[in-house]
Amino acid sequence: MLFSSNQKQILSILADAQFHSGTEIAEQLGISRSAVFKQLKKLTTLGLEVNAISGKGYQLSSTLHLLSKLEIQQRLTADVKSLITELEIHDVLDSTNRYLVDKARQSNKNACVCFAEFQSAGKGRRGREWVSPFGSNIYLSILWRFQNGTGSINGLSLVVGVAVIRALKDCGVENVGLKWPNDIYWNQKKLAGILIEVSGESSGPCNTVIGLGLNFYLAEDKAQSITQDWVDLNSILSSNASTLRNKFAAMLLNQLMPIIANFERDTLASYVKEWREYDCMQGKMVDIYQGKQVFSGEVQGIDDTGLLLLTDKYGKIKKFGSGEVSFRSS
Repeated sequence: MLFSSNQKQILSILADAQFHSGTEIAEQLGISRSAVFKQLKKLTTLGLEVNAISGKGYQLSSTLHLLSKLEIQQRLTADVKSLITELEIHDVLDSTNRYLVDKARQSNKNACVCFAEFQSAGKGRRGREWVSPFGSNIYLSILWRFQNGTGSINGLSLVVGVAVIRALKDCGVENVGLKWPNDIYWNQKKLAGILIEVSGESSGPCNTVIGLGLNFYLAEDKAQSITQDWVDLNSILSSNASTLRNKFAAMLLNQLMPIIANFERDTLASYVKEWREYDCMQGKMVDIYQGKQVFSGEVQGIDDTGLLLLTDKYGKIKKFGSGEVSFRSS
């Protein structure tokens, strides 16, 4: 879905979160006031909160800083620019991951980067909805074609997590940690999630789509469906974090692209020590869900292959390569 020219112009006018009269907007766009109203009604379906007050006009509930391809590219290192073959920013997609999965099926393209301002069907682990209000957060996916098969990318989600932590620390965010296998936490609250989808051969080329959803500004009313503790950068930095979206998007790519490009050579072994430094689960009591089975115990970190180590109530250490992990309240 693409925005119409009129919708984009209306957004640019209202982006300052000040009141603008319907007459003013209509005159700037050369359309009727009723047409302005219709366009605004369509925009509200994307989660944009538009205040309408008689005598004042229309106002967005918060300032809007949209992603800019030019601004992001200007902040990329020369090496990272050379790694990216396509960088796209979409107004609306069902899912950035799904978009690149489809692209991989239809072509042999590689090193494609996709951002979206809004996802109508963003997804997290186990098919859960990823809450994706318009113009507020980071919805990013990267398509990379690995040459040595699916077995060569074991531990990729852990390494991607390290790259995200590095970018957050570069942005001045402290107290961030990694929750196995693919979540980024701040003070025991979820800040971001990673979703990796792989297709291809076990011993030949495979397409991998690496998705990241990161909360920049998430209004309480937009997060009512979230069932776990969460946090956004706006709360952490105590400022209007949305102004940093383009800067942080570039920081992410500057960290992610070299790690992804060199992963088959470097492997997880090059990053295990750093991952352990950010481990926010060490020593915590958790439940691990695998289908209908639940395993409880104390986390002992990860082994050198990225498997989660859990000590059960009998003192026996179990290893997990997958599972849904929940912290226990007691």
